[in-house]
Parts: sequence; structure tokens; C-alpha cells
Amino acid sequence: MGHVDVRPAPPAEEDLPAPPPPRTPPKWRAWLWVTLSGALGVLTGAATFAVGGYVKLTGNVKHETVTKQDLGEARPQKISKALNVLIVGSDQRNGANAKYGRFPGERTDTIILAHISPNRDGAVLISFPRDSLVRLPACPAKGTLPGQRPHVGMINESFNSGGIGCTWKTIEGLTNIHIDHFVKVDFTGFKAMVNALDGVQVCLPQAVHDKKALLDLPAGRQVLKGEQALGYVRARYSLGDGSDIGRIQRQQMFLASMAKKAMSGETLTNPATLFGFLDAVTKSITTDPDLTIGVMKDLATSAQGLTAGQIRFVTTPWRYSITNPGRVEWVQPQAQRLFRMVAADQIAKNVKSGEQKIPKSQIHILVRNGSGQQGLGTQVAAELEQRGYHIVKVEQAPQPYAKTVVAYSKNGESRASRLYRELKKSRSRLVPTATTQTLVLGIGADWNGMKPPRTLDDVEGFDATQDSCTAS
Repeated sequence: MGHVDVRPAPPAEEDLPAPPPPRTPPKWRAWLWVTLSGALGVLTGAATFAVGGYVKLTGNVKHETVTKQDLGEARPQKISKALNVLIVGSDQRNGANAKYGRFPGERTDTIILAHISPNRDGAVLISFPRDSLVRLPACPAKGTLPGQRPHVGMINESFNSGGIGCTWKTIEGLTNIHIDHFVKVDFTGFKAMVNALDGVQVCLPQAVHDKKALLDLPAGRQVLKGEQALGYVRARYSLGDGSDIGRIQRQQMFLASMAKKAMSGETLTNPATLFGFLDAVTKSITTDPDLTIGVMKDLATSAQGLTAGQIRFVTTPWRYSITNPGRVEWVQPQAQRLFRMVAADQIAKNVKSGEQKIPKSQIHILVRNGSGQQGLGTQVAAELEQRGYHIVKVEQAPQPYAKTVVAYSKNGESRASRLYRELKKSRSRLVPTATTQTLVLGIGADWNGMKPPRTLDDVEGFDATQDSCTAS
């Protein structure tokens, strides 16, 4: 679960392109962030269904049964009325999907857990990095799928080996969160959703010319539809800092923009637009038989007060693996702490201080390693990215630093205070001659890590009120 770069770009004098990560994930998985806004649209708009429309939408949804045998006996207990929905993306390459390249079978490269609070006044969407090395459980063979033996492997292996039931079992075992339903989404379906909303607005800090993604866009505010929207969420190297983290953040921003439009008065008060959007959503999804349109409608009725600001996007804390290049490992105890916070609904609802209003995705940081520890700069950058900050570059300091310091200009003062509060040991330094908002984190020999997150504010990417045009 994070990304043209939709955040304010650093000034030209910084000129600090970030290096690509060790391994390039497939580009087609980006669509799922967009499709999630369809689910949000269902939750907020379903209560307005006419009887005829209700019947048609019910007929759109496909169902797949997950049995008790698939999930096993040792499942987490359901401890509240919170609703937890597992969302996976299918990149099956047949029919309308064949033009993206053919291969046999069905795979998933995106896995997200959507947690909706018991009072339906908050939602958290947890993304699990596709290259995560985790402990996978035993799963029975199912149909043509061979099943899975217990082993350490990539998190998306479970879907290939045992289907959605095995993935469900895997995520429950890793998070200790009871899952109630699943939604599987066709990765081309989001284009119909975007078009049903008459496009989604994005703001580009610079022009984009990407032959691979078939994108040719000017800088500035504009509305993307269909193939342009697909190209935008698939593109990587031509946008932002070129990293996969940057692309994930950009995809989340696109989702936020789409969710706001789906939840806006112009959509909810226009029966034709609302029905077209929900029609596109329901045609793109497969669910368990118990997640019916009726269940969605009841959920929508109870969640009518849910606002965009109460929808959070987070990513399981991770770091690049040293022993398995190209893979990532979850950072503990941070990951388990996140899962416990979500299960206990410890979601901060009010942001009080001024600096907290600046999305972490708009706080740009140059990480400079002067600690004397090889690779520490990359590790620190990964943890900052996990908490939602945007890393401009990681570099070696020209000389050793005895102490860790956060250097900032007057324009970056409010951003520096937010970063400073999360470090266990540091000092700050104002650079009077600088004008950039970019912060420089100089890692010294006294580096002692970051403070454990107390609420989701410490690990959030952002909420759905913040999109690519928020600060434009």
C-alpha cells in the first residue's frame, strides 16, 4: 500500500533526482488505488438506489465462495462491529485485458485491507507492499490451483497458489485482524469509473511526455479520462522522483481526488451520474456471496456522515531487504503496532496544530548520511517514506557528523518541526540564506532512531481531503 509528482516540487536549485529502488514492480497494479474510490462511492451513494437500479446493480456483481476449509480453524476473533474488507487486484489477461499482454491464469500484485470503524465514522486503508517477504500459511488445493505449503515467501504467492481464500487466510494470520468480506477488482474497470464521473482532476507541476504510458500532458490543472487516467497511474520514471514509493503516493493522491468527486454533491445529487458510476463499480468487482448490494446499502446508510477527512491511507511499515535484494521486509514492532491500532480504532480524528495540517507527502527531505554506518541513510529514508514523507534523495555526507541535525530555511520551518518531533535524538538548524522548503536530515553518529508511532497520524500517508490539487 506508497507514486507527474502531484506534490509541490522542490526548487530547481535542489536538482536532486532520487535513485530507482532495487526492483521495478509491474506497472499494471496501479489501477487498484483508483478502483478503491469506487468502493467509497458505493458506501456513500448506495443509500439512494431506486428499486430498478438496485436490481440491476445486484445482477452486475459476481460472487466467489470462500469456505471454512479455506480459512482454517485458527482465525482471529471478531471483537467489534468494525467491518474489515480485503481488497485485491486481479490482472487476469484475457478479454478486454488482453491488450496489456497475455499470460495464463490470474495473479494479484496489490493487496489492501479496508477497515471501517464500528461507528462508521472513520476508515483506514492499509496497503501491503507486493514484494513483502512474510510467513505464508498452508492452504488446500482448489480447482486448478496447487495449494500452498507453509514457508517464507512473497505475500502475493498466496493468491497464485490458493486463490482469494488463501490470501484471506494469509492476511488474517499476519495482522491478527478478523476479515469479514473480500472484493476482487478487474484492473481495467477503473477506466469506466473515471469516465462515469466525467473524468478526475489532477494538477501536474511539469509537463509529461511518456511514450510507454502514452501520456502527453501539459503542466497545470486538468481533467483525465479513460486511457489518460490509466497512463497516469501506470507511469513511473517520467513523473516525480521516479521511485515506486513516489508512484504509490501519486496513485493515492489520484484516489483521493476521485473519492472526493464520487462523494461530492455533483455526483450524489445527480441520479444519472451516480447510477453510471455505481454501475461501472459493480461490473468490475467479485465478492464473497455475503457481501451483497443489500449489505453495501445498509453500510452506506450507517456511514452517511463519513467525510473525506475521515478516510486514511497507510502502508505497512517496510524496509528493503539486505539478505534478499529486490524484496522488502516488514519493520517490527512498528507493523504489529499499526495493526493493533487499527483493530482498536485508535484513529486520530482532529488535527489541532498548524504544522499537522501540512500533508507529510508535501514535506520533501534530503537524507544525508554522516553517521559512519554504511547503508543507514537508505534505512532511515525507507522509514520516513513509510510514515508518508517524500524523500528527494539519499546521499553520503562529505564529512562525518557527530550529531544528527535537521537543517531548514525560514520557508521550511513548520515542516521541520513536524519531522523533528518524530526523531528520538536530534537538533535543528536554521539556514538563513536558504529559501527552499526542502529539509536536510543530516544523520550523525548519535543517531538513535525514530519515536514509536502513538496514533495513525505518525504513520499516515494522508487523508482523502488531500489530493494533487490541494496545495495548487
